[in-house]
Amino acid sequence: MNAQTVKWDDLQIVLAIAQAGSLSGASRQLRISHATVFRRLNALERRLAVTLFERHRQGYTPTPSGEDMAATAERVQREIHGAERRLAGQDIALTGSLRITTTDTLFTGLLSPVLTTFRQRYPAIELEVALSNQRHSLSRREADIALRPTHAPPDTLVGRYLGDIALAVYGPGEYWEDVHRHVPLKTLSNQAWIAPDAHLGDAILEAWMADKRAAYRVDSLLGIQVAIRDGAGIGVLPCYLGESDEALTRLTTPIGALATPLWLLTHPDLRRVARVRAFMDTVSEALCPRLEHACKSAKT
Repeated sequence: MNAQTVKWDDLQIVLAIAQAGSLSGASRQLRISHATVFRRLNALERRLAVTLFERHRQGYTPTPSGEDMAATAERVQREIHGAERRLAGQDIALTGSLRITTTDTLFTGLLSPVLTTFRQRYPAIELEVALSNQRHSLSRREADIALRPTHAPPDTLVGRYLGDIALAVYGPGEYWEDVHRHVPLKTLSNQAWIAPDAHLGDAILEAWMADKRAAYRVDSLLGIQVAIRDGAGIGVLPCYLGESDEALTRLTTPIGALATPLWLLTHPDLRRVARVRAFMDTVSEALCPRLEHACKSAKT
């Protein structure tokens, strides 16, 4: 194999197909068209005079040569991302860009006003925000900072525990307007519940909901909030979200089994970057008291 004929772009194509198992999956990962992935793979195989993938109805399976090249690509990718992080770690100026990943619920209920404050303090720093329940990889530089609800933050990341997210049961205020104190959970068993869809990715909440009568599922907590507000049933929401919605009535005290730690995380190579430190300080300063207040308010 002539090393001069293999470029980093080629390695990226092979790695993406090997990881996704299909051309369509690779095209989404690389953010290029399906046709481009197909054309570049065929061109690479012709140049190298080797078959890198077996084509099947179910997808693409790497041949031994393909596995070898994918492994090489993964090593090169780690080295490139490591170099990027180390170089970024030398940055002491409050300029540049930050890519933040969090959920739509956290962005709407907690983070958005904090980002406004941050932009006012540090106008030379550009913010990019990725809203998704899917976890972006900080190691692969898909994001610089993550605001995540998790019981087990990855060992490969460093960060700050901001507090616990309290969750309780809420109902539409119009239906429950006569409720002036908390309702025992057992009295709600016959109510229509709005449950999280499996795609939301909250296994603990799904398990807690297993014995509830749910014929309505939504893959977003914001969607559950809207459905409750519109009278479709009752459901579980973070207290920071439910307490700020005047159209809802909280029916229970916070459910201890559902309390979730909130973490602000980054890669170790980036923790000394000035803009990363400034962001983490601003978010911690704003959210720690907010979470504590939401939890206390929900207990009364």
